[in-house]
Amino acid sequence: MTKTEPDKAAAKGGNGHGGDHVSGQSNKPLSRPAHALTHQDLAHEIGADPLSGLTPDEAKRRLEEYGKNELGEAEGVQPIKIIIAQIANAMTLVLILAMAVSFGIKSWIEGGVVAFVIGLNVVVGFFQEYSAEKTMDSLRSLSSPTATVVRGGEAMVVPSGEIVPGDLVEVKMGDTLPADIRLIEAKNFETDEALLTGESLPVRKTVESTFDDTTGPGDRLNVAYSSSTVTKGRAKGIVFATGTFTEIGAIASALNKKDSKVRPVKRKPNGHAGPHRYLEAYTLTLGDAIGRFLGVNVGTPLQRKLSKLAMLLFGIAVICAIIVLGANKFNTRQEVIIYAVATGLSMIPASLVVVLTITMAAGTKRMVERNVIVRNLKSLEALGAVTDICSDKTGTLTQGKMVARGAWIPGMGTYTVELGDEPVNPTKGDIRFAKQMPSEIDFKSSTHSEKSSTGPVTAPGELLTCSTTRLQDFLSVCSLANLATVFSKESEETPGTVQWHARGDPTEIAIQVFASRFDFNRLRLVSGSNPEWQEVAEFPFDSDVKRMSVIMKNTQTQEHWAFTKGAVERVIGACVNYFDSDGPDAAMAKPVTDEFRAEILRNMETFASLGLRVLALASRRLPSSDSGGTTTWNEETPRSLIESDLTFRGLIGLYDPPRPSSASAVHQCHEAGISVHMLTGDHPETAKAIAIEVGILPPLASMSRVSAAVAHAMVMTASQFDALSDDEVDALPVLPLVIARCAPSTKVRMIEALHRRGRFCAMTGDGVNDSPSLRRADVGIAMGLSGSDVAKDASDIVLTDDNFASIVAAVEEGRRIFDNIQKFVLHVLAENIAQAGTLLIGLAFKDASGLSVFPLAPVEIIWIIMITSGLPDMGLGFERAVPDIMARPPQSLRTGIFTLEFLIDMIFYGLWITALCLASFVLRVYAWGNGDLGNNCNEHYSESCETVFRARATTFACLTWFALFLAWELVDMRRSFFRMQPGSKKYFTQWMVDVWRNKFLFWAIVGGFVTLFPTLYIPVVNHAVFKHTGISWEWGIVFIAAGLFFGGVEGWKWAKRVFLRRRAVKSGGGGQGKLWKDMDVEEKIFGEYFGSGSFADEVSLQDTRESKNENQGATGQRQGEQGRD
Repeated sequence: MTKTEPDKAAAKGGNGHGGDHVSGQSNKPLSRPAHALTHQDLAHEIGADPLSGLTPDEAKRRLEEYGKNELGEAEGVQPIKIIIAQIANAMTLVLILAMAVSFGIKSWIEGGVVAFVIGLNVVVGFFQEYSAEKTMDSLRSLSSPTATVVRGGEAMVVPSGEIVPGDLVEVKMGDTLPADIRLIEAKNFETDEALLTGESLPVRKTVESTFDDTTGPGDRLNVAYSSSTVTKGRAKGIVFATGTFTEIGAIASALNKKDSKVRPVKRKPNGHAGPHRYLEAYTLTLGDAIGRFLGVNVGTPLQRKLSKLAMLLFGIAVICAIIVLGANKFNTRQEVIIYAVATGLSMIPASLVVVLTITMAAGTKRMVERNVIVRNLKSLEALGAVTDICSDKTGTLTQGKMVARGAWIPGMGTYTVELGDEPVNPTKGDIRFAKQMPSEIDFKSSTHSEKSSTGPVTAPGELLTCSTTRLQDFLSVCSLANLATVFSKESEETPGTVQWHARGDPTEIAIQVFASRFDFNRLRLVSGSNPEWQEVAEFPFDSDVKRMSVIMKNTQTQEHWAFTKGAVERVIGACVNYFDSDGPDAAMAKPVTDEFRAEILRNMETFASLGLRVLALASRRLPSSDSGGTTTWNEETPRSLIESDLTFRGLIGLYDPPRPSSASAVHQCHEAGISVHMLTGDHPETAKAIAIEVGILPPLASMSRVSAAVAHAMVMTASQFDALSDDEVDALPVLPLVIARCAPSTKVRMIEALHRRGRFCAMTGDGVNDSPSLRRADVGIAMGLSGSDVAKDASDIVLTDDNFASIVAAVEEGRRIFDNIQKFVLHVLAENIAQAGTLLIGLAFKDASGLSVFPLAPVEIIWIIMITSGLPDMGLGFERAVPDIMARPPQSLRTGIFTLEFLIDMIFYGLWITALCLASFVLRVYAWGNGDLGNNCNEHYSESCETVFRARATTFACLTWFALFLAWELVDMRRSFFRMQPGSKKYFTQWMVDVWRNKFLFWAIVGGFVTLFPTLYIPVVNHAVFKHTGISWEWGIVFIAAGLFFGGVEGWKWAKRVFLRRRAVKSGGGGQGKLWKDMDVEEKIFGEYFGSGSFADEVSLQDTRESKNENQGATGQRQGEQGRD
């Protein structure tokens, strides 16, 4: 291959063709394949910096040079497919069938109008669907995998598509490799390469080895491949190949195979199958194809439900057409047939599924603006029904920016850190030292004075001087049992000043900063030409053992040491001795007794009660082979040998402040009837302190109202919860609001317990082990910043900021989408009933020949369908949330949008419009006309048809206006159109503000309003096409009917509010006779805990809630709106 060839291919980036690419080479050929070079040589050749990574500017330049890191498998938006989908769908085919019937009976005008409507629907539908697809395509790119890279010395998360050759990439267990990388650092690092090599077992990687140029992909142990998954450990590496130049890129075409849509033939064990099996497979395949065409087996549950509704309405439309023919004695005259077709069309919701798709696409776009990426559209429907949110603490409810606030060393005392304004700067902030244990210090009454009970401010150097070995041993564990990097470099913005940077886990960064205050920075200890310590092995944090350990070799004494940190209970369980005084003599060690363990736990609980996350530190000198030991200390050493016989070194307390938005977000959840559960790995006291601070637990002042059994159940440890059988969990008076020391399996049990109580839950997760709980939850929520790729793949939505407040925003957006779907479906169906009712009852008007005189002409019907459905319904889909959407309980997914209130509203609005339209027709014909229905008035205009044509125009104007005005009335299904903002002071003009706020809906309605007039007054068009004539004084009927329309709808809404308010007073508030909106937050969410003592109480309250949700006013969603005026 010439040098220019790969350059051209590289310029194509992710879409380039890698067919001539040499395996193991970079996008631009290196002197040898990457696996044959040392990582130092590779970094030099490819222009990479193994410490600070590429600069952002250089990364941008290389992205332009090499293109995106993509395999080119994404099809993107395909206009041809959209056009075909617009034409080849059930609703359009019904219109085409109607057009064919019209032309078949030589009804050219009606057929032409239907053809125009079809063309308009296809064009408008195409552009709307195209826009929606573009939106969804951009959202899919947002939910694509991400990678952690180091650029300019800062670790950052970027989309995998933006990775370039030369990038320094960090990966850990659960991550998916974004590109082919040459490893420069690996700790217990194994990857699953089954996708590439077919090897079923994980492959352990090394760093220093190099291999021959011709070594196969499966044996290149110093390279990790794109799309493989990290099954163990962590690593850093330099990217050398991206896009189609990766190993997986060479076989990308094999990954792009589509799932077959043909049902397989069921065969016997010997491989044979009878003819009936082939017939069965073909029949099922055909059924699947028809189902896909009709939309009843594709899409989200709501999309499938609405497609089935469309099929039902199609059946009703056929019945309506038969009724029209029957009323006219199956006369085959042209006018009768075309009227039957038009009546059938009046029941077809042509825009329903399209508007639903566009509404959901717009909703997902709005969610991105609120830091939520939707991976599964089904979650949009589910979010509004969430009754419980199970959230992690660290980084979700809290900021995830931990700082060390306190430490205790036996025999020395307590160190308290007063922070400066730079948490990662070890030179900022003061340290106070007191010889007392934490349990002997009153932290809450401490002040910043020199007489503080936490001791005087003391310089770190002085504290080190005053210690012989104890503080040094403690700091060694802090620094070495730690993977975080804390370093300083000159600021690029302000030359001459030093900026401190940190990379790694927030917990480890905080501990590393504490060690760096005493100049025990890990970089100083393990790097340089003559480092004091050399790392031998690493045993990463395991959620089962809740410990992390390293084996280090002292380069001066050649001794091996084990350094361990982790959960206090788990670490002290592995400790056998400790020191209660300072000094180098190992004989001073004392055995760990039950009394000392109790002392440790008391000190831990003191720190935890301050909201600190407490870790224990321990270490030991490992025996050498020449001193009788037989073990070689390395990564193959059993973990149990390392984490045993340890010496306890002390405790360190880390503070992770709650996010400023967490308390208000939890409060919003409680207002919305959503219980928040904290599932954390922290100590119970730490979890309890933070839970009270953010409002998950009731304030301490309110705990006196809680019975002992309930108080015990509100906060539990995972060991307590997991020790209970399912029956015992179900017998608890309440499910825990806080579970501490939580393991991944505990999360699954919690979800199952919630499901058994009829709850609908969302669960957060970020680790590999969280995948089962994310899949089991009704809505799985992954963390976008700290989450592993495995967790993201298992989730329904991803939070781009890892913020609990974003979960609340997602719930609010889910409720808004649910509401808006309910509004436009109600609008469509009520309009269908109104049209069908007017046309069917109008069959009673018969002329002298015995044929029905139609109150609406066929073209008028089609025009109303076209003008009043699509765009106004779309506008309702874009409507913002009602003011108190988060002040009502969750809706029920069992009823969905088709609640009892919905069905009654649909019938009332449809029949009310029908009554007004028929009344306007009757008044014009019989009250202010001569009652003469003329002769052949369905066909053409004549003098005898003047009355009928004027009555028809009046009815047409009424129905058009009512259908348009109904869209505005449905902006809020209960509040008055003139008072949709309850807190507004604009008593007479607020409705003007409301109609102008949603400009799309405003112009859709105004457009439909204006287009009415040309159809009435343009000559020929009015008589020949629409079969009506211009009206004059009849507008008085229209205006009076419009007033009655508003009066009827407003009266209906008022009656609903009064009825629901009275019923809520009788059954609301859990029997307290209060409306949901009138209850305070403690009563709403903690009411079930106050004075309750049995599971039966909670079941009773749950039944009450479900009754409110599903039956009260039949909304299933709106008990929080009972008091609206």
